[in-house]
Amino acid sequence: MTTARSTRVARRRPWRSGWPIAAVGVLVAVVVAVGFVVVIPSSRQPTPSALPLRTTGELALPGDNSRFDYASLDADGGLLFIAHLGAGEVLEVDIRAHRVVRTIRNLPQVHGVLVVPALHRVYATATGSNLVVGIDENTGEVLTLSPTGEYPDGLAYDPRRGAIWTTNETGGSETVIDTVTGAPRGTVALGGEVGNVAYDPIGDQMLVAVQGHDELAAIDPATLTVTARVSLPGCEHSHGLTLDPGDRLGFVACDANATLLTVDLSTWQTAGTNPVGQEPDVLAYDQNAHQLYVAAESGWVTVLDERERRLSVVGSDHLADGAHVVAVDDTTHHSFYPLPAGADGHPTLLEAEPAP
Repeated sequence: MTTARSTRVARRRPWRSGWPIAAVGVLVAVVVAVGFVVVIPSSRQPTPSALPLRTTGELALPGDNSRFDYASLDADGGLLFIAHLGAGEVLEVDIRAHRVVRTIRNLPQVHGVLVVPALHRVYATATGSNLVVGIDENTGEVLTLSPTGEYPDGLAYDPRRGAIWTTNETGGSETVIDTVTGAPRGTVALGGEVGNVAYDPIGDQMLVAVQGHDELAAIDPATLTVTARVSLPGCEHSHGLTLDPGDRLGFVACDANATLLTVDLSTWQTAGTNPVGQEPDVLAYDQNAHQLYVAAESGWVTVLDERERRLSVVGSDHLADGAHVVAVDDTTHHSFYPLPAGADGHPTLLEAEPAP
């Protein structure tokens, strides 16, 4: 007698660069022997269509060709902060002067990075140390070190309570941290591996992609209690998350089946589904242009227009190897992509503008 069991594949990490054919053969043999059903990410890409982007330049970045992860933009200050995961560093880039301002070191396996311009602070998840590090935006000085749960990843800011939330991906929880002192305020357990977190200022709630259960969880940030768990049908491994608070929409990237879900935050119903590049990772929403950028591990970028609370794909294609990170300036509408290797083989920051 065989028993079927589904095992989800975790989001690809820098040390997981794909399985060789021999390894796949061994896996198949094991699956047959024990009767497990293993879900692996789909290799299907959407039909390519020209991206509505034009490259405006590339800026050489310091460091090696290891993986970058998240990026966060202070648009008013013209400063972009990039997590160089493989080097354990955060790069601060002046996007107006087109120069690297500084390198903030000693941040082991840094994944998440979030700049909070109102506080002149940057927060980064030093995943290798299970810490959130608070940094002075103007000097690069480390100000606070805050313990988290296992494998801190994405970050969000609650301005009403002066709190930073960090996703403990394999720990299956959220850690809440005081923005000034760095003291932990509490933990919210979600009962499964978690993806990204975002603050909804209209609903005054935190939203979390619970990738272990393919759910979207809503949390009351005042009481640190889960108020809703929303099933995401058609989504496999819900990881990426961003919001359009004004239009009451949440966008969820499902990295195991190359799908983007739109969730109506008023009704908690799925309002739309769109194909995107294989293993979608980082999302960036241009609030003024009403455009969503989805950057995937496959190097594909998908750009979608939001009109009347619905998304439509306006372009989807391979931008560059390693282009799984994107940040967008909703004033100039320029988008930024840190790449492990540019045209000359060295790390680079690719900048693009909307094509006329």
